[in-house]
Amino acid sequence: MTSPREVVLYDWFDRSVMAHPARTALEVEEHVLTYAELARVVRGLAGALVECHGGTAPRRVGLLAGRTLAAYAGYLAILCLGSTPVPLNVRFPPARNADIAAAAGLDLVISTDAERAAEVGTTVYEASPGRLAEFAHGPAPELPGSRATPDDFAYILFTSGSTGAPKGVPLQHRQVCAFLGHVIARYPAGPGARVSQVAELTFDPSVHDMFVAWGTGAALVVPSREEILAPVDFVNRRRLTHWFSVPSVISTALRLGELAPGDMPGLRWSLFSGEPLTWKQARAWQEAAPHSTVDNIYGPTEITGCYEYRLGGDPGSWETTGNGTVPIGSPYPGTEYLILDPEGKPAQEGELLLRGVQRFPGYLDPAQNSGRFMTVDDDGAQVLRRPFEMTDEIWYRTGDRVLEEDGRHVHLGRLDHQVKIRGHRVEVGEIEELIRTHDGIREAVVVAGEGADGERELRAACTGAGADTEQVLARLRERLPDYMIPRSLVRFDELPLNFNGKIDRTILEQVLFC
Repeated sequence: MTSPREVVLYDWFDRSVMAHPARTALEVEEHVLTYAELARVVRGLAGALVECHGGTAPRRVGLLAGRTLAAYAGYLAILCLGSTPVPLNVRFPPARNADIAAAAGLDLVISTDAERAAEVGTTVYEASPGRLAEFAHGPAPELPGSRATPDDFAYILFTSGSTGAPKGVPLQHRQVCAFLGHVIARYPAGPGARVSQVAELTFDPSVHDMFVAWGTGAALVVPSREEILAPVDFVNRRRLTHWFSVPSVISTALRLGELAPGDMPGLRWSLFSGEPLTWKQARAWQEAAPHSTVDNIYGPTEITGCYEYRLGGDPGSWETTGNGTVPIGSPYPGTEYLILDPEGKPAQEGELLLRGVQRFPGYLDPAQNSGRFMTVDDDGAQVLRRPFEMTDEIWYRTGDRVLEEDGRHVHLGRLDHQVKIRGHRVEVGEIEELIRTHDGIREAVVVAGEGADGERELRAACTGAGADTEQVLARLRERLPDYMIPRSLVRFDELPLNFNGKIDRTILEQVLFC
């Protein structure tokens, strides 16, 4: 069998089309498609993209189609052409999607809403339901002979950037396929299995869900937004066997009283990632899904998911940790790690550095590589800030603080001011930068803490006599997705400082969340 490192992402789907043509591949909206049916839609859409691009395969294609057949068929059609998908989000402000489209250098955008997509600023292909239906029954078009290589970009995701602009994270096929080779073996699916697709395409767990399903002949089951808010009903009514989400879904279900022991007897695998999983959350889910194996997954977008910790046996026998969160465990095969203290010396507690087959090749904008990579040798640790050649020996700095104990790693939080909100990574510096651009603002600080509903949220403080805080928040809503909007913005005459003369974020967090 071909090694996962020698294939490209589309191959996982293509093999299942040949092996399981009559099996269900995708359930989204009112559509239920077999592998053979989905493959016809994919090829038809791929041909339409080539025609829209003047007879050649586009290089990079945006997806602005939400949770629709167009989004998932579009993702596969782009890969089929050897092109690179760049997911956008229908809930993002148009200006943010336009920024991402410009940074990615998109040739086309696939959308179900041509008017909205036109705001992105590039050529739009409107994948209407009628057109997709024609592809399902029409002849297969001739496609260019283009094919991606393992070193080409499989997809590009954009994360929050500390400079006020989103950061493009390109992942190569060889990195993603090495990842899939591991997780497909670890979480057996196959024909008859039904895999949830809770994550948005702009969030990297979506790749796991799509290709654990499509790489094994299983069905990918896409919930509506209403179904996400009622996970137990979604699991049972749609007969799911595999679940993957952020842990905050558990908290929501608990708050609504919808997670009781034995509620999800059919679930076999439950994965959580994107933010710390607490022992309380893990126990509640395990008791509700007694036949399910629960795994805690960790991995920055830049490393394609690379740590795992399995919770087995009776929840009453689980060993706990000092900070109340489930360990992130140990790295995947092929992933190397180092833990460095503030002096750059190997330690049991400190910043986690990673490298290996799943490490990305650097940000889309090389200038954003500065400070994010490091070399470590006999002469010590050196942070790389000038342009440099990316080699396999270079370490990626996660910015996460971990503790190594008993052969497992425990996540202790961020070293910088990057936080996780509803599973999304947020650089508060990006929000602060936008606040400071408003007339009358002198300083701005954004902190994260526990809101009244028990969920993590953002709150902001600023200085400046002429600051109209409601206008500032309104401006943020025009530029940022909702999870990046602070719940409140409070004006101070002066911000509190620590002994080093720096803004004391700890005191601000206490004041804003008191």
